[in-house]
Formats: sequence, C-alpha cells, structure tokens
Amino acid sequence: MTIMRLQKYMSQAWICSRRKAEEYIKDGQVFINDKVAELWESVDTDIDVVRLWNRAKMSQQDFVYYLFNKPRGIETTCAQKGGSSIIDVIDIPERVFPVGRLDKDSTGLIVLSNDGRMTNYLTHPRYEHEKEYVVETFWALTDAQLDTMSNGVDIEWYMTKKCKVDRIAAGKFSIVLTEWKNRQIRRMVESVWSKVKKLKRIRVENLHLWTLKEWQYRKFHTSEKDILFKKLGIS
Repeated sequence: MTIMRLQKYMSQAWICSRRKAEEYIKDGQVFINDKVAELWESVDTDIDVVRLWNRAKMSQQDFVYYLFNKPRGIETTCAQKGGSSIIDVIDIPERVFPVGRLDKDSTGLIVLSNDGRMTNYLTHPRYEHEKEYVVETFWALTDAQLDTMSNGVDIEWYMTKKCKVDRIAAGKFSIVLTEWKNRQIRRMVESVWSKVKKLKRIRVENLHLWTLKEWQYRKFHTSEKDILFKKLGIS
C-alpha cells in the first residue's frame, strides 16, 4: 500500500503537473472513486481510482497513442545523471509520457501517450491487465521451478499472484502477469535460485510488439485502439 498526496499522484501518473492538479481540484474536476476530491486529500495508489473530468471531456483528436520498442539502457522514468530517458531519445512531435515502467536493463514494448484516462486504466492494480514477457535465464530452469513461479512466490513479504508461465527452451520462458511490482520478474526468478539474463516485454493487453525493431515507434493502428478501449471501457 502506498499513500500519496493527490497532486503528487496525478503528476507521477502523467495526468497533469502538480500545479495544474491543484487548479483542477479547486475547480471540482478531480474525482477519487467517483467522489469530488478535496485539495487536502491523499490516495492509496493500490486501491483508489483518480479521474480528471476535464481530460475525460477532451476530444479524442487531442490524444495520441504510440508503441515504442525500448532498447536496453534507456530509462522509462526521468533519467539519472548521465543516463537517457525515453523522452530524450524519441522524436515524437506531441508531448507524451510512458504508460507504466520497464526497468533500464529490460527491453521491449512501452506504450506512450498523453491520455491520462488510458494511463490510469492500464497501470492501476485494480484492473489486472495482462503484460507478456519473454525471459532468458543464465541457467536452465526445471519444470518445478517454472511451476513454482506460476503458482506465486514470496518476494520480500509479498506473494505474487498466479500467472501463466510457458517454457520456450531450457533457459527461456514466457510469462503473463496481471500485476506490476518493482522488478517483479527478476525477483521471481531469483526466488527459484536463478538469474535473469534477458527480459523483453512483447505484449500489453492486445498491443503486440510484433516486428517493431528496437528504437522504432509507431502510432496505434485504429483497430488496436478500438479493441483496447473496448476492453478498458473507455468511450
């Protein structure tokens, strides 16, 4: 459980800046679990759902949606000293933000958008949306180790949810998660006495990496957006 001031949460969720958040809250445009929010309120990021009425009313043409194949060494959050973030290395004309995170050493699919509604639906733990990864380990894994991970393991006093794990090769498997804990897959692999060599995200819900090469990005296809929004319940 993480308790956070509402303005800070809205900023970190890429909904808007903290200053704008205060303006929207004062104007009665921010809702926590469908109740009008107050300026002094905090939220539980694992439970509460925050909605900004102003952005929900914006025309769809104001929002943009991209898929990006993140290479290793690029951070999804603000870059540390000497590093590079996604925003530093892409040349998208609109102001967009990463939806969710993918650690610096991992590669693969990142959704980029300026739509706070979609960000909230795709990243909030309540909705349990699927993320699929291909994982390579330094040592071959037994069937028992894969079964252990699929049934849930204890990572620092948190029991992971059951998930789908399928073997690809002796030291390679795919895994589908419905939760996003910090470095979760790496910690799950370590819990069965192995270590991740490569980690690549290939899917978020119906959005697939397919043939998109590292460093490349593209806009959502209309069909991808329509299917995703139907699943998320966004009109």
